[in-house]
Amino acid sequence: MRTTQIVIAVLLLLVLGVPFAMSGAKRSDMHADGARKLIVVTPHVPQIRDEFARAFSEWHQREYGEAVVIDYRTPGGTSEIRKQLSAMFTDAVKRQYEANKDNWKLDDLLVLEPGAIAFDVMFGGGSYDHSALKRGSTVSVKQNESTTLELKVAQSAPMDFTQAELDELFGENVIGPQQLYDPEQYWIGTALSSFGIVYNRDVYEDRLGLPIPKHFRDLAQHELSGWIALADPRQSGSITTTFDSILGNEGWEDGWRILRGMCGNTRYFTNSSTKPPIDVSSGEAAVGLAIDFYGRGQAQVIKDSGGGDRVGYEDPQGAVYVDADPISIINGGPDPELAKRFVRFCLTEEAQALWQFAKDNPDNPLGANGEPMGPEWSELRRMPVRRVMYEQYFDYFMDQVNPFEIVSDVENPGWRTGVQVMMGCFGIDIAEDCRAAYDALGEAKASGEFSDDEIVELDQLFFAFPETEIDGEMVPFTEATYRTVRNAWREPGRQQRLEIEYTRFYRENYHEIVKRVEERL
Repeated sequence: MRTTQIVIAVLLLLVLGVPFAMSGAKRSDMHADGARKLIVVTPHVPQIRDEFARAFSEWHQREYGEAVVIDYRTPGGTSEIRKQLSAMFTDAVKRQYEANKDNWKLDDLLVLEPGAIAFDVMFGGGSYDHSALKRGSTVSVKQNESTTLELKVAQSAPMDFTQAELDELFGENVIGPQQLYDPEQYWIGTALSSFGIVYNRDVYEDRLGLPIPKHFRDLAQHELSGWIALADPRQSGSITTTFDSILGNEGWEDGWRILRGMCGNTRYFTNSSTKPPIDVSSGEAAVGLAIDFYGRGQAQVIKDSGGGDRVGYEDPQGAVYVDADPISIINGGPDPELAKRFVRFCLTEEAQALWQFAKDNPDNPLGANGEPMGPEWSELRRMPVRRVMYEQYFDYFMDQVNPFEIVSDVENPGWRTGVQVMMGCFGIDIAEDCRAAYDALGEAKASGEFSDDEIVELDQLFFAFPETEIDGEMVPFTEATYRTVRNAWREPGRQQRLEIEYTRFYRENYHEIVKRVEERL
């Protein structure tokens, strides 16, 4: 088995490496001397970056008669990008204040001077992250020795579409409970992302004898012990969104039970949302959670390498959360005009076709340039944001999925902070204890040696939440008290102390479960 996994890993590297090498060669050809440059910070993978750089360069030359190139900056995921932007804005605001403080007006920071920030646009990430750019930064500056000003500045800048243009591009500004663009135009969706289950058929059906997972709750069954690959929600915004949507669709009680059961079955937690699909495809894990294009893309890699349909991706029935994958123009970027042109390009049918059409296919519909639309080097397996693509070009899609039809109408409940704090304490920081207790609970249920009341007690121990002292009272962690408890975490230094208390609570419960089961069995 180990030899087979090594061979698969080598094939994966070859398949993934070829488009990178090809795109790198093409990209070097496009960096012509004297070309106008757009600086884009992004979490997108190389295949997306290369296809959009090529297509935008060709489109801009055709539309404006001017050569442009994209200079990508990739410091990491969206959380790393936001940290870097916050540092840039703190520095830029302080410099601009010092240069103009004698004539300062409180609204001076609505627009930073061009070039104050190194990036023109942020391309990719979720609507939550781009909404955070709109909310912006608060920077403390010294007005004099005794007075400190708190200056607030948006990290993104609004675009200049007319409402008629937006209506023509998007139609109704909704997908399920979410928006396709910010009504004030601080961010605009360019693609759509759903969040679901990636699985390995060979492991699931042949080794474990289980039916293919259709629901998130399937991942909490004890037979999957040690077979689930998960990303750490404290490191991955996309996986936080996934967990939050599970809570929204399943409700507080059932949702948390599913998340805790998943944690009890984990093989590991990773800081990268791209790792679980890769490990599932190699058989290192049976199943994991993934953004749709990571799951489908990995299935395509395996198929292209001769692995057949071993890897699959499932949008859970009745629980599909769909989010816009936006673009934002950065306030104070070097070239606002070129940034606006790039946003407009991303919404053309030509650009939208890059997300979902087959690569280098002469049978694809023709674009404005008279050439077949679609990617040249890599199939991106993303969902376009514009409805017209589904209405006119659906037959050309790699994935016959219409997110406007499968999306759940249930809103994300806004429990992201709770997911990050509580999962860190009950599932990630003490992962071995969590797995041991969940295994013990499963053994107890299967043994027939425990009474129903004893099973209920063990179950309650595993799924219990700790209480939080607030104003002298012990407050339980419930749907009704969530915001009260969350606000306590926001007190300076309080969250760290409470996390220590919570972790101790969970560890003691887990040890008690293992002890009781070992004494009996």
